[in-house]
Amino acid sequence: MKKLTKTELKDFLDTKVLQYNNPKFIESDPIQIPHKFIKKEDIEISGFLTATIAWGNRKSIINNANKLMQLLDNSPYDFVLNHSETDLQKLHPFVHRTFNGDDCIQFIKSLQHIYKKHGGLENVFFNNAEKNTLQNSISEFKRIFFEIEHLPRTQKHVSDPLKNSAAKRINMYLRWMVRNDNTGVDFGIWQNLSPSQLSCPLDVHSGNVARKLGLLKRKQNDGKALAELDKNLRKLDAKDPVKYDFALFGLGVFEGF
Repeated sequence: MKKLTKTELKDFLDTKVLQYNNPKFIESDPIQIPHKFIKKEDIEISGFLTATIAWGNRKSIINNANKLMQLLDNSPYDFVLNHSETDLQKLHPFVHRTFNGDDCIQFIKSLQHIYKKHGGLENVFFNNAEKNTLQNSISEFKRIFFEIEHLPRTQKHVSDPLKNSAAKRINMYLRWMVRNDNTGVDFGIWQNLSPSQLSCPLDVHSGNVARKLGLLKRKQNDGKALAELDKNLRKLDAKDPVKYDFALFGLGVFEGF
């Protein structure tokens, strides 16, 4: 592909955003899980748990996230707040890749801690947000998530941008919660945060497409690469840079760009 001017690149990507940022996208995407719920807390908890296991085969992610919601009696907020030790035991058989039943139980306990002691998920991210980035906020979220007694092995399931992680799954989750463009895909239920603070969920697909389009030079998909991609996406749209996740993902996964 010939090198595009900034205007041509923006026009090309804006067209792809329109193509993929619509409710049809939900049918094959893990975001369908939180779309089953109406209550804010149910959406944000189901979304967080789904995003946590969102690696590997997409069908497997969706199937396992559905199984997990059933184990939570399809009332994730009520389960998180009011579970008994006996309730937790039924989570033991759950497994998705390296995320097992012990991790799952730890996540429920940590989520309960966040809702009972820290005012909920949105509050934790908002309290530690900076003007143009939530990366420090993610790191602080991880600290709070694991400030209760926990299994050391479970820490690996929450990324830390301050340790040079691209934190793909949490950045995807934040996109779901914060972006609000009325297309019916992202929820926009966290109105204390702004889309301008978001970072693009960077993975092998979006990274490869970004490199081909000249938006990214760094070879690894790590925190430094994310900072570079963020900077370049903000040149295209500073108010809503992460809408381009739809374009990069769609080009990579659906078009083999």
